[in-house]
Amino acid sequence: MSVPNIPTRILMFRDFVPDRVRVFLCLFFAVTFQFSGGIYLASVSQMVGSLALMQEDIMMAGYASFVGTTIVFPILFRLKFRFTSRSIFLMVCPALIVCNLITMSTGSLPVLVGVCFIAGMLRMWGTFECLSSVQLSITPTRNFAVFFPVVYLIVLGSIQLSGLVTVYLGYWADWRYMHGLIVGLLLVVWLCAALFTRHFRFMKALPLYGIDWLGGVLWAIFLLALVFVFEYGKFYDWLYSPYIRSGIVVAVVALLLNINRMHTLRHPYITKEALGYRNMGAILFAFLVLCCLQATPTILQNMFTGGILKYDVLSSVSLNWWNLLGIVLGALAVYYWHARLHGGYKRAVFTGFALVVMYQCFMFFLIDPRMNIEWLYLPTLLRGVGLVMIYISLTVYISGFVSFQHFFQVLSLLGFVRTGFGSAFGSAIYERMMQHVLPEKYQLLATDLDAVNPVAAHIPVEQLYGETMRQAMLVSVKELYGWTCIAGIFFLLMLLSYRYLNRNTVGRLPGMRRIKRMMKRDVSF
Repeated sequence: MSVPNIPTRILMFRDFVPDRVRVFLCLFFAVTFQFSGGIYLASVSQMVGSLALMQEDIMMAGYASFVGTTIVFPILFRLKFRFTSRSIFLMVCPALIVCNLITMSTGSLPVLVGVCFIAGMLRMWGTFECLSSVQLSITPTRNFAVFFPVVYLIVLGSIQLSGLVTVYLGYWADWRYMHGLIVGLLLVVWLCAALFTRHFRFMKALPLYGIDWLGGVLWAIFLLALVFVFEYGKFYDWLYSPYIRSGIVVAVVALLLNINRMHTLRHPYITKEALGYRNMGAILFAFLVLCCLQATPTILQNMFTGGILKYDVLSSVSLNWWNLLGIVLGALAVYYWHARLHGGYKRAVFTGFALVVMYQCFMFFLIDPRMNIEWLYLPTLLRGVGLVMIYISLTVYISGFVSFQHFFQVLSLLGFVRTGFGSAFGSAIYERMMQHVLPEKYQLLATDLDAVNPVAAHIPVEQLYGETMRQAMLVSVKELYGWTCIAGIFFLLMLLSYRYLNRNTVGRLPGMRRIKRMMKRDVSF
């Protein structure tokens, strides 16, 4: 049943633009904004050499972009009702162009991190405006079980495609060509917005008063401090470094200040009610586990394919196609399960985690120095299916019991883990484990390698110890995959015993009139 009084046409476009073209333009705008994220982690190795920065510096800037993406969630609706869609597009596109021009030329780390943080906020702002405008065309009943599969298909699919385009352009030309391509696409978006859109409002513009801007800054400092600790911990030797200890202190102080603001301010940036929902702790923990499981392709698989199999960047990034296929299949499967069959969430979430754990098990048994890249296609496909199933199912699940007033704050909290410090936390765990496992395996293998050993006596020293390191790395990667399989299976058993995911309630976006009343009644919305 359609929501009354709200037309399904996208009214920000001029009258001569056909309806199908309007939908296509909104989706094209959204994909373009998702591609423009400040820097592109697929070109880390080239940026390190070109900008004279460390890999940790580039990763820190990339995570800053993710932090900017998630920190802006609580105020997205306020921004939508303050500015028209045309104004947003005409502001966001030039700002993102400037961010891309700066990131491709600056060698200053503070500037790079700050610009990437701003680019992440602008990317999310533009994407939200596109997807919120096209929602009624996707699902006239405002059904989140229909809408979120499209959202995550665009978001996660764009990540895979941007990685492919970045590597291809960087391999055949230079990593800066990717920024040039995005600048060109943003110019096209700006031109289309200037020609085809108009100023249109559902309601009178609401001022941006009542927003806890200081609280938003403190949450951003908290996340950036955690990312700094996890990303630079290995480089600075963790708690032996005053920098890491200072980062921990900053994160703790910022968190305590935000908790105090939750209990003392009338309208904090994130309210205590958003944290008070019964299942929030379990869902945040599930996303943290997922981030740890998802760190194995970044750390262990790349170490295996690059250090042992000697794959070049084109071979490694070709797996993105299979990951993308898995994302498409997973989005279709979870859409059919929730929107058509009205199935419960426990089966979908359990299946998603089981597929991600199955990837770990496949890698444990398939790792071999003589393996072909085709062996990695199926595990990568399963991982993509499982990842998107978990994202969609848990997001639709929280829409069924979280009030709309707190929904975007809860999404921001989930983003703190899944796109904030979660990935850096997972990567830090595996890097720390590898620091202990690899020297131990190397020492065990190199114990009998001396001139007395008849097997090693006639082998050149460089070749002998190079092969020893290769074998030690192979055994270490396999062992860490094994421990990940055990931890993943244990988590699956915990998930089976969890009883709060059985409900199949699906949330729906309220009508604009109701949202208008809510925003007038509570300026913190």
